[in-house]
Amino acid sequence: MTEPYAVPVPTGYRVGDWEVRSPIATGAFGSVYEARRVGDRAELPRTAALKFLPTGTSTPRQLAHLRELVEREVALHRRLSHPRLIRMFETLTVDDPARPGLDGATVLVLEKAEGSLAGLLADSPRPASGPALLAQICEGLVQLHRAEWVHGDLKPANVLLMADGSARLADFNMAAELEGTHAYTPAFSTPDYTPPELLWSEVGERGRQIRPSADVWAFGVLAHLVLTDSYPLTGGTPTARRDAALAYARGTEELRLSPELPETWVDIVRRCLAATHADRIALEDLLPRVEAVAGTASGPRPRLRPFTRRLRRSRRLQALTAGTVAAVAALSYGIGAGVGGWGDDGPGIGSTGTGSGSNTNANTTAYGADFIRTDKDVPGAYRLLIVESAHDCSQDDVTPSLIAAMLKVESDFDPDLSDPEANEFGIARWTPSVLRWWMNADGTPEETVPEPPFPPAESIPAMARYLCWIAPRLEPDLKGDRRVLIAAAYRTSYEKVNDAAGVPPKYHDYADRVAHYLKEYTPPGKK
Repeated sequence: MTEPYAVPVPTGYRVGDWEVRSPIATGAFGSVYEARRVGDRAELPRTAALKFLPTGTSTPRQLAHLRELVEREVALHRRLSHPRLIRMFETLTVDDPARPGLDGATVLVLEKAEGSLAGLLADSPRPASGPALLAQICEGLVQLHRAEWVHGDLKPANVLLMADGSARLADFNMAAELEGTHAYTPAFSTPDYTPPELLWSEVGERGRQIRPSADVWAFGVLAHLVLTDSYPLTGGTPTARRDAALAYARGTEELRLSPELPETWVDIVRRCLAATHADRIALEDLLPRVEAVAGTASGPRPRLRPFTRRLRRSRRLQALTAGTVAAVAALSYGIGAGVGGWGDDGPGIGSTGTGSGSNTNANTTAYGADFIRTDKDVPGAYRLLIVESAHDCSQDDVTPSLIAAMLKVESDFDPDLSDPEANEFGIARWTPSVLRWWMNADGTPEETVPEPPFPPAESIPAMARYLCWIAPRLEPDLKGDRRVLIAAAYRTSYEKVNDAAGVPPKYHDYADRVAHYLKEYTPPGKK
């Protein structure tokens, strides 16, 4: 297969009782494939979704993070089995030394869904099945909370839809078991669904403290979105809505629910979105109210329309390209940039603009602060990818802030950039014939010239590899900041930079812009 997948798995590959058939989606550090059962174990379904996580071949920093997320998800799946939670049938470990990119990978064998709530909302805003789906989502949260687990990342992309149209909660990378009144989760979440108290919370050695009321807040946001096709807090971007949530919690702004919200839901949503955790409705009290207004409180459940995907997936399945609805649905399995996602969740449903990395999720005030200024415009969706890609290089001058500055100058962080006249594409402005030499982490060139578009999960690590190759080839006595010289060589060549004994005149403007953003993005005290 030729897709730029984080974990490339060829069609027909066997792992355990499963044979890989077709790709579903990929993120920066994990990939999901449809598979069919070829073994004789009748207790397993005929088809499943295989989630490949490369825990045996990652860098030490990625490895530690992946292990933590895998352990969280596996622990929850093994201990809980409820009708409103996506099922895990088994876990496998790939033993295949002949394939270094697969050897040691952890494989989660999951129930195969037909799509996600995010995909449904993008296709059919305010769907008729919305109230019934909300009742099922609330039921799933109650099942989690009764087992003393918190989901920690409820949003449309993490609600899977089955063939019969019913809903399942999925992506338990951020789920955590309660220890008394709190649980501890990684410091990553989707801003639009994060309660105000967590937007300014401190992060300790064990992560961030989270209460079950965080899931109640997220449900309130989700219900408002499903029923009105808009967010309950005003703002055209996730950052603006985050600021509105903080102002609301501080009492300087009121909660203004959409007039489109059905009257029967107004009090429910208001109680979910109480400014303080103590004032929010408890899930045990919330569920009967939701079931009552959804018409599912007693008697037969309303028949849900079977889920039918109206949008065909493209062959390349660009899971990190903003606005790709099929990828939004597929990312529900939790394989976004950094497994389970990192970055702003916008533009998302009910907002405008093209955004960057809209299918991933992160607390933009948290990750990467030691390496890139988090109060600047580096999209959170790419921060993990930038930091890890830079750290994979042994050259001290190839820093996260340099890569971020270059991406800003090259494309203004636009993952869909296309400049056919210059034959440059994607967030790093790759020329296809050049990119083929830097796509693979093992240093081998791609057999064929890749075709655009190039997702950030492919472009950013390739940029770091190329910069790492350039750095030692620059003469030691060149004039100027070595990092800026590396950037200039990326735009032209290291030979031309060496011949000019610095930045060639033609590239002074480019170098000056990189230097400007390099200074802007570098945290105080860092190089």
